[in-house]
Amino acid sequence: MKSAEEIWLDALDSRENGDFDNAMRLAKEVVEIDEGNTEAWMAVAMWSLPPPTKGKPVQPSLQQSAKSMTALKKVVQYEPENLEAWKIGGRILLDHLGMLEDALQWWEDCRVQFPKNVTPIIEQIAILVRLGLYDECAERLVELHDEGMDETTKQQAMRMQGVKEMVDRAAKMEREEIFRPQDPNHPRWEIIEKMRKVKPLSSTFWLVAFIAPVVFIFGSLAMTFLGGTMFGMILVFLLILAAFGILTRLSMGLLQSRNRHALDVDRAIDYETSSGKLCIPESIRGSVVYNSMLKNRTPAVTERLEMIIDSGEKINSKYQPNLPDW
Repeated sequence: MKSAEEIWLDALDSRENGDFDNAMRLAKEVVEIDEGNTEAWMAVAMWSLPPPTKGKPVQPSLQQSAKSMTALKKVVQYEPENLEAWKIGGRILLDHLGMLEDALQWWEDCRVQFPKNVTPIIEQIAILVRLGLYDECAERLVELHDEGMDETTKQQAMRMQGVKEMVDRAAKMEREEIFRPQDPNHPRWEIIEKMRKVKPLSSTFWLVAFIAPVVFIFGSLAMTFLGGTMFGMILVFLLILAAFGILTRLSMGLLQSRNRHALDVDRAIDYETSSGKLCIPESIRGSVVYNSMLKNRTPAVTERLEMIIDSGEKINSKYQPNLPDW
């Protein structure tokens, strides 16, 4: 009888030879013999997902995502210092299962293992924004700058800046009224109902239809007054770049306000997939704006949402997201 190590080597050979089914079968056999083999569990997690492709990546199904997540839980159970497993698990919980509450707890558990790493905090803030929990966002933002935190990489710094801007824009948009989709009498539902046939504007369309014409006019005027020399042309070019960047940044708030009804529907979908219960009125489900936001979701989330809809269980109006013990 072969040992777990020998079976694992056979699994790697099968994978290298393109026999994915046999590789998966052998990897599962390894963890049945040696449950603490995190290398084999990691392989099960990764091989449960669609293999990488040269073109557009294939998104995993609900079943594939669930199988991968089960294996990743084993990886962090036996090898909690495996940060890559934590990152992949967080992405699956959020993007492919839509389980925001579970993702918050997952990253909190990760913080126990990596208390000085900023990544778990950044990911928690991004989730809290989606849930409209801005007070909790503010608390996590403060923690990002605590003394003793690890020095951030360039990628982490960019992600941190992006999350801060996301929090700022969302908080400004909802300064007067934070949308609580679990409340069927919330006044935002009436606005969504009126705009259910209105698609959200894409950032690309916004730039082409509104920002580009303004920059073009500005550039034309600048060229008229400054473009007579080579230095003037260079100056105009730099002014156009600066104007485009400034206008784009300033106008994102306007775009977000224009699309608020769609962003509200997006949050309602998050509440449904996170709680496993329904809060979106039937008159809005299937509408133009609902379908537009659903297109942005992965097949696994859509599949899971269909199961929640079939169950027909309504969310309690007093429901609050279950947050970790901070």
